[in-house]
Amino acid sequence: MSELAIETKYIRCKVCGEEYPAGIRLACEECFGPVGLAYDYDAIREKLTKDLIKKRNNNFWRYAELLPVNEPVDGFDPTIGFTPIRRCRNLEERLDLKELFVKDETVNPTYSFKDRSATIGVLKSKEWKLPAVGCASTGNLATATAAAAAKAELPCYIFVPASLSGPKIVVSQAYGAKIIGIEGSYDDANRIANLVADKFGYGLVNINVRPYYIEGSKTIGLEILEQFGWTSPDHILIPLGSGALLSAVYKAYREFETIGFTDISGARISGSQPENCSPIATAFSTGSNEIIPVESPEIYAESLAIGDPASGLEALKIIRETGGFADATTDNEILNGQYLLAKTEGIFAEPAGGTVVASLIRRLESGDIDKDERILLLITGSGLKTINTFVPEEASFPKVPSNLEAVERFLEVT
Repeated sequence: MSELAIETKYIRCKVCGEEYPAGIRLACEECFGPVGLAYDYDAIREKLTKDLIKKRNNNFWRYAELLPVNEPVDGFDPTIGFTPIRRCRNLEERLDLKELFVKDETVNPTYSFKDRSATIGVLKSKEWKLPAVGCASTGNLATATAAAAAKAELPCYIFVPASLSGPKIVVSQAYGAKIIGIEGSYDDANRIANLVADKFGYGLVNINVRPYYIEGSKTIGLEILEQFGWTSPDHILIPLGSGALLSAVYKAYREFETIGFTDISGARISGSQPENCSPIATAFSTGSNEIIPVESPEIYAESLAIGDPASGLEALKIIRETGGFADATTDNEILNGQYLLAKTEGIFAEPAGGTVVASLIRRLESGDIDKDERILLLITGSGLKTINTFVPEEASFPKVPSNLEAVERFLEVT
C-alpha cells in the first residue's frame, strides 16, 4: 500500500445507510440505492495538515489520503488536477457582477475533468486485477478512460450511443480503445455496459467501479476550497448530467469540514441542464422528490444527454439543502454561453460549460443570483472536442482580393 493512503473504511448506501466492506459494489442490496465510500476520518485528521498539502506537487494526488488508491501511482500522468481558478473580469463587467471565477478543467491531459475519475477507476481495476476496463460514455469519459487504460496497459471497451461521432471518438480510438456503438440513447449504452460488466468482470469505471470513480471527481471540490484559501465561493454553478459531479463536489466540502479544514456553511451549489434533457431541473422546479427519466434525449450538449441520472436524487437533495437551484437552458442559450465565455475571457468551453454560463445569465435576470455574490462556474471540458457542432453566429468570414487596397476598403466599412 502507498505510504500516503488511508484504507477505505467501508461503502455506505446513500439512501438507507446500510454499510458494506470496501470492494466492487454497484448498489445497495437492501434498497438498491447508490453507494459511496467513507474513510477513517479520525486517522486522516491526525495525519493530514494544510501545510503538508501545500508542500506537495500541484496535481490531484496532493489529496492522497482522501483517495481510495492503495498502490503507488508512479507512471500515471502527474499533470491531472490542480487546474486553475481564473478571474473573469471582462465577463464580470459585462454582467455587472462583483466577482466571477471559473474553475478551468479544459487543461487536463485529455481536456476535461474526467481524467480525474477515469484514472482512479482504472487504477482500482488494475489493483483488483480485472481483465479489462471501460465505460459507458457520451464522449469525455471515453477519451479519459482510454488514455488511462493505455497507461495501465489494459484492454479498454467504450460503450457509446451509435449516433455519437466527432473528435472524442477518434481520440479514444487513437488511445487504443475498442468503441462499441449501441443503437439508442446513452441510457441504452449504459444498460448494455452494466450487463457486460456483470458477465465478464470488466472494470467499467462509471458502472461497477462507480463509487471509486466518483472520488476522482471529488478532488475538484477539494481544490476549490484550497484555492479559495480554505473557504468556498458564495455560489458554485455545475453542469448536470448524471448528477455525480455536483454530488462529488459536495462530498469534498463535507470531508474537508469533517477533518476541520473549512466551514462550508452558507455556500450555495446549483446545477444546470439542457432544457430537452432536464429531469433534475424539472423535479426542482415542480417541488418533486421523483426524477422522471427523459427517453431518447436529443440535445446540443451531448455530454449531458443522460435521461435517467444515477445520482439525480442525491444532487437534487444537495441543491435544496444548500439553497441553490437547478436550471434548464435552451440549446441556443448554451451555444451563446460558449461564445460569450470565449470572446470575453479566451476560454473555449464545451457545451456543458456553455450551460452554466447560460444559467448564470438567466438566473441573474430572475434574481436567483445576487450580483454581489462571489460566483464560480465549473467549466468541465474543452470546446475543441466538440468543434464539429460549434457554429457561432460569426462562423462565416469575408473573402477579399489579395491586395492591400481591397483590405483597406473592407476595414473602412466594418
